[in-house]
Amino acid sequence: MKSCYKNIVMILMIITLIISMTGCWNRRELPSLAIVLGLGLDKGEGKDKLDLTTQIVKTAELKTSSPEEGGSGGGSNGAGAYWNVKNSGDSVFKIIRDYTHKSSRKLYWPHNQVLIFGRSLAEEGISEYLDFFQRDQEARSEVFILVAEDKAGDIFDVKPKLEKVPSINISDLIDAQAATSQSSITRLYQFVIRLMSKTTAPIAPIIRIEGQGDNRVLVVSGTAIFKDDKMIGEMDKKETRGLLWVIDKVKSGIIDINCPDSEDKVSLEIIRSKGKITSKITDDKPHITVEIKEEGNIGSQACAENLASPDAVERLEEQESEAIKEEIEATLDKAKKLNADIFGFGDILHQRHPKEWQEMKDDWDDIFPNLDVEILVEAKIRRSGSLEQPAAPEKKE
Repeated sequence: MKSCYKNIVMILMIITLIISMTGCWNRRELPSLAIVLGLGLDKGEGKDKLDLTTQIVKTAELKTSSPEEGGSGGGSNGAGAYWNVKNSGDSVFKIIRDYTHKSSRKLYWPHNQVLIFGRSLAEEGISEYLDFFQRDQEARSEVFILVAEDKAGDIFDVKPKLEKVPSINISDLIDAQAATSQSSITRLYQFVIRLMSKTTAPIAPIIRIEGQGDNRVLVVSGTAIFKDDKMIGEMDKKETRGLLWVIDKVKSGIIDINCPDSEDKVSLEIIRSKGKITSKITDDKPHITVEIKEEGNIGSQACAENLASPDAVERLEEQESEAIKEEIEATLDKAKKLNADIFGFGDILHQRHPKEWQEMKDDWDDIFPNLDVEILVEAKIRRSGSLEQPAAPEKKE
C-alpha cells in the first residue's frame, strides 16, 4: 500500500539531489515548481461554471510531517505535506493560469496521480474538461480517473490515516481494488479511448466519503457508467464484477455461495479467470457469446460438511458457475436498461464483421438493448484447503 508513496518521495529526493549538484534541472529548479499529485473538478456556482481543487505536495514537509498533520485548502498554507488550492473559472486552462495569483510556482503535472470529477459535473458532461489533459505535454495519460459520489473537492480534504498525502492514498486504494474485483480501474487514456469509440460506453470507479469528522475515510466502490461524456448511471459491486468477468479483468476476489446441503456459506477464492467474447451474424442479426473459465479454492466454510469429496466439489462448482453467471446477467440487464454498451460488443462486431457492421452501426442504440447474448461459465475448484474435515462443529438436530 505504501509503494506508491515511497516511490514518489524517492523521486522527489533524487530531483532535489540532482538540483543541488548541478544547479538546474530541465531549466527549472524544484523551488520554482508546484508538484501536482491530484486534481478535482466540480460544477461551479454563479458565473463560474467550474471549481478546481489542486492538491500540491509540499516537498520540504514530506520527511517531517505526519498523516494527522495533513494539509489545508482555500489558498492558505498548512503545516502538513500538502496544500489544497481551490479556484473557480470558466475553463481548466484559465483556472490553472490564474493559479499564479496565489503562488509564484508553476504547476508541474508529471507526478499527478488522480483526476476526480464531481458527480454533478460528470452528469453534465466532461469532454471539454478532458481536452486540457490531452493537449498539455506534461499531463499524464496514465493518471487514474474517478467520479466522486458528491463533490470532488471534498475528497481531497479527507486526511488519510496512514499516508501523508490524500492523492497517494487514493492511488493506493485504486491499486488495491484488484484484490476484490468489485471496482473498475480506469486511466485517462482508457477513458478517452472509450469516449472516442462510437459505441463503447466509458466507465470510471466511484469514490465516496464514509464516516464523520475525524473518522472520515475514503472508499472506492462501484462504477460510474457514461453515455458519450455524460454519467447516466452506476453499477454496484456485484454488477461491476459482472463487467470485469466479461472484459477479462477479474484477477482475484471472493465468491460466497451456500454449502451443498445447508444455508451456511462457503467462501471461494478466485485464483484465475479468463473471459472470452465471440460473435456471429445470423440472418442479419448479431449474436454474442461470453465464455468464462474460472479456477478457485475453498477459502473457508461455515458448515460441517466435508467439501473435499468429488460429489461435494462438483456441486460447489455448479453453484459457483451459476453465481458468476448471475453477476454477468445483472450487469447485462443494467447496461441494456441504460442502453450503454460498457462491454464493447459494438467494437467487436465492427472488427470481426466489418461488412455487416456498416449496415447496423447507425442503429446500434436500437440493437444493443435487444442484443442476443449467451453466457457460458465453467468454474473449477482446484484445492479445498489442508483440512480433510471442516473446523465448523456438526450441528445437532
